Amino acid sequence: MAFAALKDSGEVVTWGDAQDSGDSSAVADRLAAGVTSITGTDSAFAALKDSGEVVSWGAARFGGDSSSLADRLAAGVTSITSNRSACAALKDSGEVVTWGETRHGGDSSAVA
Repeated sequence: MAFAALKDSGEVVTWGDAQDSGDSSAVADRLAAGVTSITGTDSAFAALKDSGEVVSWGAARFGGDSSSLADRLAAGVTSITSNRSACAALKDSGEVVTWGETRHGGDSSAVA
């Protein structure tokens, strides 16, 4: 288990089991300021920044690695949500971008 907390300053702090996203050191520089919201799966987190960028970390299988979608998550995201195994981002264009466990919603290409 791991936790992520959003401070008033827009910084995210994390703690707990490193394998369950408690270690955000790989993206710490991107979580130092400007974060407006956080969502989490069982083993990953995603943070929305005030620039519309999404930053994710934790177990890749559960949404911790959105690097293959980096170009689509770099700007224009207005909200994020998640379930136990996947994340979704709503963009200002109305597009929905999903990642994480395919069978739990991480691949929305069939309905896109």
